[in-house]
Amino acid sequence: MNEMKNILMERMADNLPVLRKKAELTQTALAELIGVSKFTILSIEKKQRKMTWNTFLSLVLVFTKNKETDKMLTLFEIYTDEFNEFIKNRDER
Repeated sequence: MNEMKNILMERMADNLPVLRKKAELTQTALAELIGVSKFTILSIEKKQRKMTWNTFLSLVLVFTKNKETDKMLTLFEIYTDEFNEFIKNRDER
């Protein structure tokens, strides 16, 4: 499971600038939306900081609720069937 999380977080980090721009969000606006600093977003985009799982989940929520970026998460293999099953079945564990 940790390997899957790491892969998904890497994919999100790799595509974060594109997703953010498509959603018409500045680094500052996105940071405020998910409760982190602008420096955190900047550091993730520059690959100077590893994304946390909580940040990843916050970004998934933001980008799945945006009609411009929702389908891109699937295209970039960030929102996968495996991830969806993991989220749906948390109560069963």
